[in-house]
Amino acid sequence: MEVRRRILWRIGLHLFCGALVGAALCSCSFYQSLFQSNITPRPHAKVQPPPAAPPECELPYCSVDLDFPLFLISNPKIYVLKEQRRLWLIQDKTLVRDFHIALGPNPKGDKYFRGDGRTPEGEYFVCSKNSSSQFYKSLGINYPSPRNAESALSCGMIPYNDYCSIKQANDVMRLPPSNTALGGQIFIHGGGCQKDWTLGCIAVQNSAIEELFSVVQPGTPVFIMP
Repeated sequence: MEVRRRILWRIGLHLFCGALVGAALCSCSFYQSLFQSNITPRPHAKVQPPPAAPPECELPYCSVDLDFPLFLISNPKIYVLKEQRRLWLIQDKTLVRDFHIALGPNPKGDKYFRGDGRTPEGEYFVCSKNSSSQFYKSLGINYPSPRNAESALSCGMIPYNDYCSIKQANDVMRLPPSNTALGGQIFIHGGGCQKDWTLGCIAVQNSAIEELFSVVQPGTPVFIMP
């Protein structure tokens, strides 16, 4: 009888505890649903894509300021456009000067040999400055360059000694020799630009070479385009 009573007591205790747990769970679910129903969900913030990179400039400059002070020009580049007869002076992607030019008797095409009357095309640099030029003032260009000399040597146009002389002059930023089959003595100089009249040089107005001479130093890049 005592054992039976204990068994019934334990069964009753388990049923009671289970009822308490069930009631507690129901109460939590009720309050949770009630609480959530009163909360307005926050809208998710939209993630903005990163700004697109600006398009690359197709021209060698991205802005124009033809009144840019000369004394602020510290890292110039020269672009010569043969067909358009223009010379651009560019400072940090800004076109700061635009000059008309004159060329030689055969302006079309690259220069190949001495006396062809052509202006060379490609990448060069200013290698000399002459304030007492026959044509007011002048800036010497390093034609023939090592690239020109290598090409001429490979096809037998110049001997190895001429190749070495041209390369040595370029290494020390000196005007290359002009007495080889490639010719030379290519300058940007004054004298006017009303018509093509040079032997292959690039002529500008005296006022233009005055400005160029004041800001261009040996080593300034010169890009001569067709």
